[in-house]
Amino acid sequence: MKIIGDENIALLKETFSRLGEVIALPSHQITTENIKDAEVLLIRSVTKIDKELLRETSIKFVGTATIGIDHIDTNYLKKAGITLASAPGANSNAVAEYIVTCLLFLAKRKKITLRDKTIGIIGVGNIGSKVAKKCQALGMKPLLNDPPLQRKTKNKKYLPLEKLFKADIITLHTSLTYEGQDATYHLAVKEFFSKIKQGTILINTSRGNVIDELALLESIEKLKALVLDVWVNESNINMELLKKVELGTPHIAGYSMEGKVNATSMLYKALLKFVNKKDEWVPTSLLLPSKKIKVCDTFSQNDDEETIEKIVNKIYDLERDDSNLRKILNLKLNERSKYFEELRNNYKLRREFCDTKLLFENCGNGLLQKLKKLGFLCSH
Repeated sequence: MKIIGDENIALLKETFSRLGEVIALPSHQITTENIKDAEVLLIRSVTKIDKELLRETSIKFVGTATIGIDHIDTNYLKKAGITLASAPGANSNAVAEYIVTCLLFLAKRKKITLRDKTIGIIGVGNIGSKVAKKCQALGMKPLLNDPPLQRKTKNKKYLPLEKLFKADIITLHTSLTYEGQDATYHLAVKEFFSKIKQGTILINTSRGNVIDELALLESIEKLKALVLDVWVNESNINMELLKKVELGTPHIAGYSMEGKVNATSMLYKALLKFVNKKDEWVPTSLLLPSKKIKVCDTFSQNDDEETIEKIVNKIYDLERDDSNLRKILNLKLNERSKYFEELRNNYKLRREFCDTKLLFENCGNGLLQKLKKLGFLCSH
């Protein structure tokens, strides 16, 4: 079969050439003309899937290497008999580690401690649940909000949104939906910001339109810090908002090597099922071997939180991503969108904590357990 895929899907040719001819294209070249005689189309969130793109093609299977599917007209695919596969949860650990990195960075910059801080987690699916566990490892107290899960499980740990307004930190992990009682479009509006407490830290790694940007800008002074990885109208993002964030990144929170390969694995398994074939091989077998970091005595003698921050900083340079995005402020208006996309498309995928083995000579059991819960491999 003929398979066309976005060239930025991890291990695209190495994986899908096992099932047919693979043609890798830049996202802007995924057009009706270029895909018309293909049976399989593999995309990322930058490609909009609808009748206009597919109606004169031979596409029978669409796979998106993303958690969300708001860039896809699912009703059209269903009517046209086209199978859809996505990758829910593939990069969930990467996003959770991004949140941990942001929290540790902010704690250092703002001279606060994370221990005993409350963190309101809106959306407790694949990502939010991992964020909760990692924050607990740091000694934080998660407050969970997820109305669909609350109705499904009847579990009282899922709180009404109002209960989260007292949190020191609020982080958003919902999908973007426009209809129904749980619609998340503009979930955070003027009323939301009027109810959160003064000095709240707000983080959004879900979708830009979950927040009303106008209301956010009007309430910005109420926040101790704002971290945005997602933006309204990407890639033409709001420059005034970028100037006011504490940390800004170009929608790369989930951009880890492991997350990308997990997504590829999920699409590969879905396509195998679609063509009724079996293959025990998995793309993750192609990942590079783990690296090691020796944790010296000066690390282990520090406060646990300070030690963890130093270790994480060795793995992921968050300030570099923030600095690279801010360069967009110096560009001409007609150059900004292209630059934003280049940051995403040319992003050097970071490795997750599990890729790093920490070697200790002296380490308290408390610190060791925290690091293990965060996902590190540890040994004495």
